[in-house]
Amino acid sequence: MSDIRQTTQDADEAQPTPHPVEGDAPADAAAQTGQDQDPATDPTLDPLEEEGEVAADYLEELLDTADLDGDIDIEVRDGRTYLSVVAEGDDDESLSVLVGEDGEVLEALQELVRLSVLSTTGRRSRLVLDIGGYRLRRSTALQEMALAAVREAQETGERVHLEPLSAYERKIVHDVVAEQGLVSESEGEGAGRHIVVSAVQA
Repeated sequence: MSDIRQTTQDADEAQPTPHPVEGDAPADAAAQTGQDQDPATDPTLDPLEEEGEVAADYLEELLDTADLDGDIDIEVRDGRTYLSVVAEGDDDESLSVLVGEDGEVLEALQELVRLSVLSTTGRRSRLVLDIGGYRLRRSTALQEMALAAVREAQETGERVHLEPLSAYERKIVHDVVAEQGLVSESEGEGAGRHIVVSAVQA
């Protein structure tokens, strides 16, 4: 399996690799053994970059176990880590088994990856996992759904209930509704939590 990892950060955030100093026993020992620094204990890594590396290691093992080929990209932006798994040669259909119907398998995998990060680093993660470009396509569909709900609320004056969505998907809808000047709020619990869109009350 080919594995590509790319971490996006500002240049001034990059940390230089320290050079061994004569008499520095830990550094000399590491150099002599040729062992790589464990991402979970590497003090030069930004926490978000660290969780990306840990998550990528977990995903790489998963892909190997499932005998699937995919490249892993890591991006850090807006205070969150994003991981994307894309098929070699842009044949994303081969990764569809990891997405599942309506993204259910993808959501489960994202939680497993977050748990892996928590177990390794001791920190909870808000990372977002995408496979085969599913979330990009889903984001477009959610924006269209939100705009349709906005139009319906404006035309009828009634509250419009949308289908249950994940927290990540609800945020996308909330942002679109807010941009249109309407009100949206989440209602329900657990798997039934959904958004209700309504026109601004005078």
